[in-house]
Amino acid sequence: MSTIEFDTSLPSIRQVQNLIKDKNGVEIKLVTGDVLTGTMVWQDPHCILLADSNGQKTTIWRQALAYMKHQG
Repeated sequence: MSTIEFDTSLPSIRQVQNLIKDKNGVEIKLVTGDVLTGTMVWQDPHCILLADSNGQKTTIWRQALAYMKHQG
């Protein structure tokens, strides 16, 4: 099994890290057309965890992302 590097020098990785640290809200659109809102909890090379306003946590595979909008 190969190991995937988590390259923190990439702007997209740093941007998500700042969203996690600052607890800024985001709107995420998936390639399926579904739209999710909440705050980012963590990220790894494969997934992002999003918590909604009710505390419901959703693990999102990065390949399922269409776009992410910052709220506020």
